[in-house]
Amino acid sequence: MKFTISRETLLKPLQMVNGVVEKRQTMPILSNILLNATPESLTLTGTDLEVEMVTRTQLENAEPGEATLPARKFADICRALPEEAMIEISVEGDKATLRSAKSRFTLATLPVVEFPNVDEINNPYSFQISQKYMKGLIDKTSFAMAQQDVRYYLNGMLLELADNTLRAVATDGHRLSMSEVGTEHNPEEMIQVIVPRMAVMELSRMLEDSDEMLEVQIGSNHIKFSLNDVTFTSKLIDGKFPDYDRVFPKNSDKQVVTNRMLLRQALTRTSILSNEKYRGIRLQLSSGVLHTMAHNPEQEEAEEELEVNYQGGELEIGFNATYLLDALSAVDTEEVKVWLSDPNSSCLIHGLDDEQSKYVIMPMRL
Repeated sequence: MKFTISRETLLKPLQMVNGVVEKRQTMPILSNILLNATPESLTLTGTDLEVEMVTRTQLENAEPGEATLPARKFADICRALPEEAMIEISVEGDKATLRSAKSRFTLATLPVVEFPNVDEINNPYSFQISQKYMKGLIDKTSFAMAQQDVRYYLNGMLLELADNTLRAVATDGHRLSMSEVGTEHNPEEMIQVIVPRMAVMELSRMLEDSDEMLEVQIGSNHIKFSLNDVTFTSKLIDGKFPDYDRVFPKNSDKQVVTNRMLLRQALTRTSILSNEKYRGIRLQLSSGVLHTMAHNPEQEEAEEELEVNYQGGELEIGFNATYLLDALSAVDTEEVKVWLSDPNSSCLIHGLDDEQSKYVIMPMRL
């Protein structure tokens, strides 16, 4: 195998593939990436056995062949070379040589036959959605995914396709985020799959705010996303996602409408003096006014007063400030609507006149 490629042409796909390469190195081959050259193209593949990223880029007059190179060292070398540099890569035996101007690097390779393949998806359900819509679903919900929860089905995002709607839902047991977009696709039976956290984050990095179409293929154990010269495949989490519809409060009788940015700023300032471990903040509502209050073990206190559109009775309720701020950051509209009922019930947040994205937050005892 032998080919010449510019640093810029190689670096972006190389960095994308590097994002999924096994960090813990449980198997030596998983710290390598697979290079496959044909006379006209170069394919790079990286995997950690859970996810696989494949990128393709054009070549000219390459000598075809395959090899696996150590991912981190390969990427570090390419990053360290000067801009616009041309890189010649050749492989003979178990050694790969990289040449660029007066620089030369020799890397050890591992046998191609050891490199694992992700299973093909049999009889997938396929549909297309624009990049920006898929990225929007992820950006509006992914922050509520659990991290290393023993309830493994919470360590990911639910994707649900039914009734011409694609819906994304995430929860860590203390809060829940849901966002949906309309689609032309309406499968005979509702499709529900749980995409692992790492795959969701990699997909978010891969997508751009573009109208370009993303192809999605859903199988029984895997999900595949294809975009131009990039293919990303992930195993699915085998588990039952909670019935999220039951989480949305149905009997909230107290409605607060206020400017989203002003509320965010008030919460941000008040939370500075909240308990660093629990991040608790107290909301005190009375007619037309919201007080946000916090204190910490050092006996320090913060309080803000904000004019809001609220006509209900007095209410005092505690929340984790981070959860409130995450939800407010995900809302797009200038004004936000908050539904409450009593100190022991969760609140519902969504944009004014926009219920395509909703956020539920459990209260805290303070």
